[in-house]
Amino acid sequence: MEESWQSVLAESITTPEELHKHFPACSTGLAEVIARYPLRINSYYLDLVKKHGAPLFRQAVPDMAELDDPFGLVDPLAEEELVVAANLVRKYPDRALLLAHHQCAMYCRFCTRKRKVGCREMAVAPQGLEEAFAWLEAHPQIREVLVSGGDPLLLPNEEIDHILGRLRAIQSIEIIRIGSRVPCALPMRVTPELVKILRRHHPLYINTHFNHPAELTEAAGRACALLADGGIPLGCQTVLLKGVNDEAAILKRLFLGLLRFRVKPYYLFQTDLTAGTNHFRVSTASGVRLMRDLYGHISGMAVPTFALDAPGGKGKIPLTPRYIDSYGDTLRFTNYRGESCCYPEA
Repeated sequence: MEESWQSVLAESITTPEELHKHFPACSTGLAEVIARYPLRINSYYLDLVKKHGAPLFRQAVPDMAELDDPFGLVDPLAEEELVVAANLVRKYPDRALLLAHHQCAMYCRFCTRKRKVGCREMAVAPQGLEEAFAWLEAHPQIREVLVSGGDPLLLPNEEIDHILGRLRAIQSIEIIRIGSRVPCALPMRVTPELVKILRRHHPLYINTHFNHPAELTEAAGRACALLADGGIPLGCQTVLLKGVNDEAAILKRLFLGLLRFRVKPYYLFQTDLTAGTNHFRVSTASGVRLMRDLYGHISGMAVPTFALDAPGGKGKIPLTPRYIDSYGDTLRFTNYRGESCCYPEA
């Protein structure tokens, strides 16, 4: 009999002592890090870390470098300045972000919301959600809502159904998106019962989050298949991370594997300037070079947009390799093989 997702989550490592027991090389001195940035590694992901080592270990296990970050900002995307109602952030003219839960199946060490996720201060109260729904009802220019957190798919089924139902009842909201790492970090949470609930609220999209091909397990594949068979389009928002996936060969395997799971690689994100994450950052120039090694070498369906979410809440900026050499009567450019090409303008 398969273990329930609740029991897998309940078996999580959350203390320095538990971490040291499983990874003796990890000092209990990490308590200072964990006191600032909570730890959670559920038993499913723990098994993957033990099997695959560094690329997953770095994502899940605290590091003293989190306390020594000369560039980091507490709120790099200025979300606190963009709050328009309780639990609701507005960065773009027609979209809003609803923070529906404060917990995740695993606390990623590179999380852009390290300041909040897993902390009691981020706990979402029902009255806060009602305030957010009221604001959305009063602002019909918002046509799309991203439900995130924390991970909203960790909520009980009935709460997920309630939140999505309240959003779907607002006539001006056309699209609902859910941001969730559950298909990767706790795939057994995706059950037929959950999918049945999600299907009630179409058009509904899910952007999930895989960073390394070792995360593309049989269990993760089943979770993605359940969602895709439920008519839910799936995208992936990967983060470019030093020592995890900053090699073209790794990214190719990841993105092609995601397509086999029926998940479209959507974004490859430059690591945010979040306090405690500088040890993960790869230069943007390196990221652009990696993209050059992807274009033309794998299916365009498998190539995400490399993007930087600009500090200060300025929005996402695509970072692309340069292919155009000159404009004029003839467009001159270089193809993915480095060959010079031209195209006559009208």
